[in-house]
Amino acid sequence: MLRPRDTETRERRRLDGRWRFAFDTGSAGRSAGWFRGPLPGDREMAVPASVNDLQTDPRLRDHVGDLWYQTLVRIPRGWAGQRILLHVESATHRAVVWVGEIQVAEHEGGYTPFEADLTAVVTPGEEVRVTVVVDNTLSFQSIPPGVVEETESGRTQRYWHDFYNYAGLHRSVWLVSTPRSYVSDVTVVTGLEGTTGTVRYTVETAGEGGSGEGGSGENTSGENTSGENTSGEVAVTLRDAEGSEVASGVGRAGELRVGDVHRWAPGDGYLYDLEVRLVDDGVTTDSYHLAVGVRTVEVRGTEFLLNGEPFYFRGFGMHEDHAVIGKAHNDAHMIHDFALLEWIGANSLRTSHYPYSEDWLEYADRRGVVVIDETAAVGLNMGLGGGIFGSQGYTTYSPETINDATQQVHAQAIRELISRDKNHPCVVLWSIANEPESETEAAELYFRPLFDVAREADPTRPVGFINVMLAPHGKCRVSQFSDVVMLNRYYGWYVDTGDLEAAGKHFRAELEAWPATASRSSSPSTGPTPTRGCTTSSRSRGRRSTRSRTSRRTTRRSTPCPRWSASRCGTSPTSRRRSGSCGSAATRRVRSRGTGSRRLRRMRSGAAGGGEHAAASSTDVGDLPLAHGGSPTARRGVPVGVVCPTAWRARRRGVPVVVVTDHRRKGGRGGR
Repeated sequence: MLRPRDTETRERRRLDGRWRFAFDTGSAGRSAGWFRGPLPGDREMAVPASVNDLQTDPRLRDHVGDLWYQTLVRIPRGWAGQRILLHVESATHRAVVWVGEIQVAEHEGGYTPFEADLTAVVTPGEEVRVTVVVDNTLSFQSIPPGVVEETESGRTQRYWHDFYNYAGLHRSVWLVSTPRSYVSDVTVVTGLEGTTGTVRYTVETAGEGGSGEGGSGENTSGENTSGENTSGEVAVTLRDAEGSEVASGVGRAGELRVGDVHRWAPGDGYLYDLEVRLVDDGVTTDSYHLAVGVRTVEVRGTEFLLNGEPFYFRGFGMHEDHAVIGKAHNDAHMIHDFALLEWIGANSLRTSHYPYSEDWLEYADRRGVVVIDETAAVGLNMGLGGGIFGSQGYTTYSPETINDATQQVHAQAIRELISRDKNHPCVVLWSIANEPESETEAAELYFRPLFDVAREADPTRPVGFINVMLAPHGKCRVSQFSDVVMLNRYYGWYVDTGDLEAAGKHFRAELEAWPATASRSSSPSTGPTPTRGCTTSSRSRGRRSTRSRTSRRTTRRSTPCPRWSASRCGTSPTSRRRSGSCGSAATRRVRSRGTGSRRLRRMRSGAAGGGEHAAASSTDVGDLPLAHGGSPTARRGVPVGVVCPTAWRARRRGVPVVVVTDHRRKGGRGGR
């Protein structure tokens, strides 16, 4: 599925605005056929937005069940003869769509897009009624999971993630036209050969037409990968940022070569424009444009490499969470958040704990910000649910709770995430779950096939998940499947609460134990294999995993002092070696507008629980770089960024590096 764009052959109309709205307190709307006419009542709801905070009725804020949206849409008269689609970017957590009285779509999953082909049910020039019912209920067979319980206060939704369960149409809704014969999908794989960049492409086409044969030439595959008959040939043109053509090819699959390529890199989001055209008898029948960043990603031994250079993740886990509008995408908030990321010196973020808006990824592409892209699989851990949040009595994996049906929904969420985001150069790593139960045999059986699903959908990027403290080194049975192990840790908070000296001691002890465990349980890694936009090691059970971690620091309001290196820190390598800390004073904060806005989180230093401010002696790492690339440290093969000394010593012993940071929870309303 391609994101809607305006091109010479395509048009889109945004349907955002005020829609009629009703929440179904009696669960009667579907049986009563509310989609057959105007919704009852006179409420309106903004799209996109979460419904929970836009009105004052507490029943709406806490509603569990169906939320009904409706609007009237006039199909443009000029779209006669075109293929007409309704594209919904996000409906949390599932939706059914009707046009008039005809059901045209049904989708499970609250953070990935879906679309409906309306061509056969609408007439250009006429007005139609579009009705969407969104169900915010969580069950053990949804991602994320939850359960509805009958309590003294009524029907109550319980779940095991620590952020509010916002609901609604959270992103834009589009009316789209394409030609009847059209480009249905594009996949891009980039590589580097010295100063030459390579762009391998695969184009799928669909719709009306004849043989589906590609054009002639060196780049022609001669196959119709969509499996549908489509006449015409595929022609591709790659242009630089100034609009000059740098390469072209013909055929549904091929490789373009770009001399003296401008690489996409952290902090340098240079993008080429790939135009894909479907041509019939010299006439362009469809055209689609895709931004392409030429870069490589590789997990080699103990290093995570971008463009062949060691990369250290230095950033934040964040939330789509704003005052009033909840999870709705907002360009102003996004630009502000990225400005804060750049101000603090961050180079990466994790989409905790669900796929973000595609606008976020497109902006990260342009800003050169690295992204760990995560599914909405959070809360698959009854140990956390009972121990921290008080909902006890459930077993995580069982026929009655998280089961085979859940696994299928989870697999589909992985496929849809990768299908949506596979061409973004900013995305370097897939995270298929956050803090699941991973220390049991049931967890191993649940996750093994899901890693296979991710690698089948994208064999070109590393795959991992976020490990929690309940499954430490020697106990976790899922980390064996990961290319990169990411750790959430709470030393000084849940563990050794307030005792920073003990927290630092235990933090270091675990850092040393993870590499030792890995070296005992793993066989040597295989060599790197070609990948999409990268070269990455092919991993499977029994192969060594690289241990790394992107920071996810959370408190309610804001950020640390930007002391990322020896030259910024104010303390000497010797004093840092003695103290086990960068020696920074109290955490510096920056205000983030809006009480519910997505915030950068406070980072604590060194032994107090923060990995990125951890001590690093001059004999271990020398002068640490301010940011990515270009330092003597990097040239000696040390992972670029600020490195935990324990992890560095482990690397010198030839076992995987563990870079760990504390993971402070987001505060706020509703139990987030």
